[in-house]
Amino acid sequence: MGRQKDVLATIEEHLRIRNKLVRQALAECLGTLILVLFGCGSVAQIVLSRGTHGGFLTVNLAFGFAVMLGILIAGQVSGGHLNPAVTFAMCFLAREPWIKLPVYALAQTLGAFLGAGIVFGLYHDAIWAFGSNHLYVTGENATAGIFATYPSQHLNVVNGFFDQFIGTASLIVCVLAIVDPFNNPVPTGLEAFTVGFVVLVIGTSMGFNSGYAVNPARDFGPRLFTAIAGWGTEVFWTGKQWWWVPIVAPFLGAIAGVIVYQLMIGCHDEPSPPASEQETVKLANMWQTFITQDCSW
Repeated sequence: MGRQKDVLATIEEHLRIRNKLVRQALAECLGTLILVLFGCGSVAQIVLSRGTHGGFLTVNLAFGFAVMLGILIAGQVSGGHLNPAVTFAMCFLAREPWIKLPVYALAQTLGAFLGAGIVFGLYHDAIWAFGSNHLYVTGENATAGIFATYPSQHLNVVNGFFDQFIGTASLIVCVLAIVDPFNNPVPTGLEAFTVGFVVLVIGTSMGFNSGYAVNPARDFGPRLFTAIAGWGTEVFWTGKQWWWVPIVAPFLGAIAGVIVYQLMIGCHDEPSPPASEQETVKLANMWQTFITQDCSW
């Protein structure tokens, strides 16, 4: 009888963890959906209006605030990674179990896919009118760049790989600094805003070459949507098969960011934990006893 209870307790524990992981995955899905909805929506306004409804700065502001809002929505449940490279970095540091990497990555990619679908529905008529009832991947009337990143004409694959590598490494270094309790701690409640500000800074300084995806889910999900929605397989082979660069480079950049931060900042001396209230009272009583004895002498 006791053994059966132990088995049932074990099964319930596994089901509880699994349900918790499902809730976290759903939170990551929604957070990434918000990221793509607001971010790619801002790109759609600029492209489809031919620059009359926004510019380079507005895109970066939109993506920065979209990341902030996505983290605010999902952060309490899942941590608000919104990026497989961030999840990979947390697993690499043993701060998250490895099971979360495939689950989160799938949820984030699905969220990005759905976000792209909403943007497409929102600007459906404008997209078709922009290309005269055609969906172009490249050229003057290209609209595929609304959803996924593509390299500029001057950029080769090697330089583009380095671009995504450095961008992601910079992101991871800043994120680790923000969540490091032994560094200068960010005031509680401002973590999401600070990460969004980091994305804004990366965009305004590294967005020229290829649009700073630095997020495999944010790039691949919408790219897959465009392939299905009518742009075709050209979204994968154009730009010298660019599609794999925003997927592979961010993971390697995440490793580099973790190593750089841990070697230069993370391996510092940890301060002593603050004394509890009981310990403080005991120390105060000891000090009072010492003063009384000293005065009696």
